[in-house]
Amino acid sequence: MNALVEPVPGLRYLAETHEVSNLSNELCNYNMYTEDAALREAVQREGGQWAERELTEFGKMTGSADYLELGHLANKFIPELDTHDRFGNRVDLVKFHPAYHQLMKTSIEHGLHASPWTAPGAGAHVARAARSYLHGQVEAGHGCPITMTFAAVPALRLQADLARVWEPRITAPVYDPRNVPVEQKQGLTIGMAMTEKQGGSDVRSNSTRAYPLGVTGPGQAYELVGHKYFVSAPMCDAFLVLAQTAVGLSCFLLPRWRPDGSKNPMQILRLKKKMGNASNASCETELRGALAWMVGEEGRGVKNIIEMVSMTRFDCMIGSSAGMRMAASQALHHCGARSAFGKVLNQQPLMQNVLADLALESEAALTLTLRMARAMDQRADEQEDLLVRLVTAVGKYWICKRTPNHAYEAMECIGGSGVMEDSMMPRLYREAPVNTIWEGSGNVQCLDVLRALSKTPRVVDAFFAEVRQGRGVHQVLDQFVDHLATDLKDLRDFEYRARDVVDRMAIALQASLLVRHAPAFISDAFCHSRLEQLGHHNYGTLPRGVDSAGIIARATPKSGIAE
Repeated sequence: MNALVEPVPGLRYLAETHEVSNLSNELCNYNMYTEDAALREAVQREGGQWAERELTEFGKMTGSADYLELGHLANKFIPELDTHDRFGNRVDLVKFHPAYHQLMKTSIEHGLHASPWTAPGAGAHVARAARSYLHGQVEAGHGCPITMTFAAVPALRLQADLARVWEPRITAPVYDPRNVPVEQKQGLTIGMAMTEKQGGSDVRSNSTRAYPLGVTGPGQAYELVGHKYFVSAPMCDAFLVLAQTAVGLSCFLLPRWRPDGSKNPMQILRLKKKMGNASNASCETELRGALAWMVGEEGRGVKNIIEMVSMTRFDCMIGSSAGMRMAASQALHHCGARSAFGKVLNQQPLMQNVLADLALESEAALTLTLRMARAMDQRADEQEDLLVRLVTAVGKYWICKRTPNHAYEAMECIGGSGVMEDSMMPRLYREAPVNTIWEGSGNVQCLDVLRALSKTPRVVDAFFAEVRQGRGVHQVLDQFVDHLATDLKDLRDFEYRARDVVDRMAIALQASLLVRHAPAFISDAFCHSRLEQLGHHNYGTLPRGVDSAGIIARATPKSGIAE
């Protein structure tokens, strides 16, 4: 028998191969609102200071570990479609994970779907935008039905008899996800169905037909026959739909169920397989004689629904700004904890340049978005109304288009762990292109700017009146604005050069706002990098003399137990 081998005295053989060190941790259990200096300042400045207490509590909730996990679960367990029940009845039922329903419930109970309509007044849009910005950092996909419900109200008010019946339940702070007729619900959500295969953004080429059931005209009942190629949030209780009548393209309100309790034949063919926005169901549908009521003047469907589109585009600005903030927060948090080559990453000059640049872009996006929220609150003033008409398209184009590369650069700051699916970064990256495509692509926004300049020339004066409030502070901004004004005097071949002009309009407005309202080290860095370095190259190309450390300190959230 072999004797047992005794270990060498003083030595132990361990299973552990190494000690985990020099790694970051999850950014959670922090107050998203109180630790966002740019957001707090913008809310105070633009008229939402009365909501400070509510926003503080909301920021504490959205920054908690448990609440952030809802965003992960809602995207991991994506929607599933049942066209029929097990008995063969047509149900067109989309099933969601409970996390999605919790996010929807929070949004509706906190008024993200309706608060400016139910409690209008100073700062109503500002406070709602701030809450949406915080909630969007947790999860973006559920924001689609929230946005459409919010945006549907101005369009529906064009038909007073329908609005009297529907608006109280649309704006109610009650989330009811059941697939039942609206008569059985206290709270409703509204979607829209416009896009068709042959037209895409060109809705005037829609082929869906509306057939009157009796008397024709506004408020009357029709049956719709045709298809819609891209319908988001098909579990909404009703939809604003565009269809052709004998007079032309018209707007209709189409419920998911008929008043007699039967299923309205708006039939889901399949759910879309999207690269991002996974928690939100989007589908292809066919309308097989679906009951609907005309909203607004017959033949003026695009005009009647344009106010809804304006609101959804504004929410695209909010959503993309939120995505930028979370991406920057993730990068700043990681680089404040990780060391390489003997120094913490956020103390290394080249990484400081990148982080500061990402933070600048995020703050500029938020600043413009909250300024437009104030303009919506003050639309009774002609100047503010003109800004909304023009700058909604400018801001939607610029902010949404800047977001994808911003997300990528933030991911690169984090490195390999940022590519992993158990990180938030892949979701932010896949989400980033969505808003620039939805509600009108970049080219569509630029054409809308051209249309506004041509049809309502006063928008130019309103734009420069706003921008020139920053005059005399920064010479490079003054020169930039003067050159832009010269170019806007001549609209010949504007369509060809529209992207260049709209780029400069957005940058000029952001720079003016930052010069007036942000700390000098923020506005100076923005002006020198965005105005002198036109085109701005890649992120991380800030010029000499920028206070990168100050910008980083201002933007970095502090992870810990939220108070």
